[in-house]
Amino acid sequence: MKQTAVIEVNEPPRFVLSRWLFLKLLAVIYFIAFGSLLPQIHGLIGLEGLLPIHLYLQRAFELWGTEAYYQLPTLLWVYPSDALLTSLCWLGVILSTVALTSIAPIPIFGMLWVLYLSLTIAGQEFLSFQWDILLLETGLLAVLYSPFGLHGASMYKKQPAIAARWLIWGLAFKLTFLSGVTKLTSGDPTWRNFSALQYHYETQPLPNWISWHLHNTLDWFGVASVAFMFVIEIVISFVILFPPTFRKIRIIGCFFLCLLQIVIALSGNYGFFNLLTLVLYLSLLDDHTLAKVLPRSISTIPVTHHAENHRVLRPSGYVLGATISLLALLSGLSFVREIVRPTPMPAWTNTAMEWIAPIRSINSYGLFRTMTTERPEIVIEGSLNGTEWKEYPFRWKPSEETQTPNFVQPYMPRLDWQMWFAALSPQDNAHWLFPLAQRILENETSVLNLLGHNPFSEQAPRFVRFLLYRYRFSTPDDEIDGLWWNRKFVDYLTEPISRRTRSLPP
Repeated sequence: MKQTAVIEVNEPPRFVLSRWLFLKLLAVIYFIAFGSLLPQIHGLIGLEGLLPIHLYLQRAFELWGTEAYYQLPTLLWVYPSDALLTSLCWLGVILSTVALTSIAPIPIFGMLWVLYLSLTIAGQEFLSFQWDILLLETGLLAVLYSPFGLHGASMYKKQPAIAARWLIWGLAFKLTFLSGVTKLTSGDPTWRNFSALQYHYETQPLPNWISWHLHNTLDWFGVASVAFMFVIEIVISFVILFPPTFRKIRIIGCFFLCLLQIVIALSGNYGFFNLLTLVLYLSLLDDHTLAKVLPRSISTIPVTHHAENHRVLRPSGYVLGATISLLALLSGLSFVREIVRPTPMPAWTNTAMEWIAPIRSINSYGLFRTMTTERPEIVIEGSLNGTEWKEYPFRWKPSEETQTPNFVQPYMPRLDWQMWFAALSPQDNAHWLFPLAQRILENETSVLNLLGHNPFSEQAPRFVRFLLYRYRFSTPDDEIDGLWWNRKFVDYLTEPISRRTRSLPP
């Protein structure tokens, strides 16, 4: 009969079960990330997409020559095609499923990291969000945190490397603390006077219906919420750095850290960002704590003997130690540079960060460090005759005034998100907005699938134009009439665009 080891409270903190849970949950995040790309990837960067990957790599090679392989390390160099894009996504889905079985965790998580790095680079603006680089950084550290061996049972024999464990916790601290402190160092007045959330729920990229209700609460609630957020991100985040022997303090800190992420997830749509952050926070909990809350079938560890706490140092251990030390140094640099900027750093630090920049796996963070106080939106219209115009609705971003802002996470609708940035700075995003107009004029299915209903399903429009509107959440009285949004026309971003048009007007 298989033996089980029950975790005793008086034992030193162990993280065998904790690592097992961390890797399982990370595999789920990978599954979501790759799976959500499958229905979008062709429309975004495919042969007939908005930013075709083959053209992107071609221009990169013309600019850098063979150095382009270093600057843009992606498997798409092999054959930049729709078929390979689909294959990489499906391979990611398959490998993330394999990762759930705990078979060969080091090579499996290594391949998942390579695949996601390849797609992130290929995705250009559409895969440049903070959760994309967070997944890359977490995924790289997971390779070091994974146990040696080809079978999952090996992870129950020894404690994970202490240094690798602290790298995971260090990332959790860096993400949390920087998210709070950069809001203050940015100089944004809305964060400093605690009024930011009076705008945020309305102006964030993809609100949901809870966002509407939070926006329409009294101002004091928003002020209190900002204070609550700063206390957690700047003060309670230091609990992450407490030694594991401070078990109760770490449990309390983990509770508040997770609570903040749950509140954020309920108030907006941020793809898999909040789930991934929760995975990082749950790694703080040791086996004894997890055994109290997980089902007994999971919390009992199958072993042939008690988990070992000692390690025999082999050559592979020296390599692991050197790698961890290097990553810790570089991660610390990214942290310090974010804290002290715009103060210049020594030249060697710039060189070091430029050296590792292509892998996008050692990063600084700071979501919404500057608060947008108004909500511009680009509305797309098509016409058969240049006189009568019909709007192209989006599934998730605000379109019609009666469109309910719904939940979409953990799915990540990348065009909807990117349209938010485009509305803030249309000219900076013209290089893909114009292709969007052209693909609509061609009735390109892969691109139209990224939108909502196609008002010209039988015949492609002859003209497309972009208009700029200002959106505001409705009031509770308006909501009774079915209105979630009030919008006001601001200006025409373009004249009518036909298929013969080659560029957006200046």
